[in-house]
Amino acid sequence: MSSSITLTGRMTAVPELRFSAQGVAVAAFTIVTSRRVKDQQTNEWSDADVTYWDCKAFKQLAQNIADSLDKGMEVVATGRVVQESWEDKQTGQKRSKMAVRIDAIGPSLGRATAVVTKAGSGQGQPAYQQARQQQGAVSAEDPWASGTPGTGRPSGGGGGSGGEDNPPF
Repeated sequence: MSSSITLTGRMTAVPELRFSAQGVAVAAFTIVTSRRVKDQQTNEWSDADVTYWDCKAFKQLAQNIADSLDKGMEVVATGRVVQESWEDKQTGQKRSKMAVRIDAIGPSLGRATAVVTKAGSGQGQPAYQQARQQQGAVSAEDPWASGTPGTGRPSGGGGGSGGEDNPPF
C-alpha cells in the first residue's frame, strides 16, 4: 500500500522526458516544497522545512508535463509515495529512496494564469501553439471574446450593469 500526497511547490528544472525500451514515456523531475517564515527579531523572511521530492510520471501525462511545465513554475501535484530500490553499480551496495509517482499535476494559479488545451494522444506543445493562434484570430473577430484571460469580458469592458454596452452577467 502506498500513501497519497499532494505537493505544492516549484519545479527545480525542466522535466526530463525519456522513453522506456517498450516506448512508454517517462517524465522525471523534482519539486521543491517549503514554507515561508518571518524572523520576529530581524523582520526577514526565509524558507523553512525545505524538501526536494523526486517525481516521475508515465505515458501521456509524462508527455503533457514535458510540453507544459518548466523550471521555476509553481505546481500542485498529487501522487503516491513509493520506495525505489536499486544496487549501486560502483560499490554494489543496495540503495533506496522515497519518490512520488505523479497521478495529476498542473500549474498553481495563485500567482499565475494558464491557458488549458485538451491534449489527445500524440498532442502537446504544437497543438497548444496552434490553439493559441486560433484563439487569437477568434478574439480579433469576436467583440465578446475575452481580452483578459479568465474574465470572460472584452478588454476595456466594465462591470456590466445599468446602461453600459456590456450584458448584466
